[in-house]
Amino acid sequence: MKRRGFSLIELMIVIVIIGVVYSMALSRIKAPKVQEVQPSFLTLKEYLLSFSKKGSSVELLCKKSCDTCALYSNGQKIEDVKSFFDASVEFYRYDFFLGDVMLNRESCFDFTVDADGVSDQVIIVYKGKAYDYTPYFAPVKEYSSLSALKDAKEQLISEVQ
Repeated sequence: MKRRGFSLIELMIVIVIIGVVYSMALSRIKAPKVQEVQPSFLTLKEYLLSFSKKGSSVELLCKKSCDTCALYSNGQKIEDVKSFFDASVEFYRYDFFLGDVMLNRESCFDFTVDADGVSDQVIIVYKGKAYDYTPYFAPVKEYSSLSALKDAKEQLISEVQ
């Protein structure tokens, strides 16, 4: 009797062998490592966006003592984060008529990035340096002092007028 093709068992053995070789090859290929963003005032927005899922807001909330912080996504705690600052952090907002206005906060630090990637529109002052989070789509700008930030804002307003 002549054989015309493979039997079903021979075909299944070949498929199993191909599957094993394929899985071994995939396990050897390593995905490129994504560099983890370390939280700082310059990278805070990017850091929070790395935890954001589509359609969710992310908040960094630190207790009064500023030694422990936690990340929240849509109100659910994601993880604890080691604080990268102390209680001397100050919050301001910039007003066209009043200039810099200090904000009083209930906690030591809280900062939110919403589902669209827009962060709190604040100015953060820490150890003499001022960080401007007011532009929507521009990266965070660092200034040597609050007065330097205020001068830059006033110059921008005079250019626009």
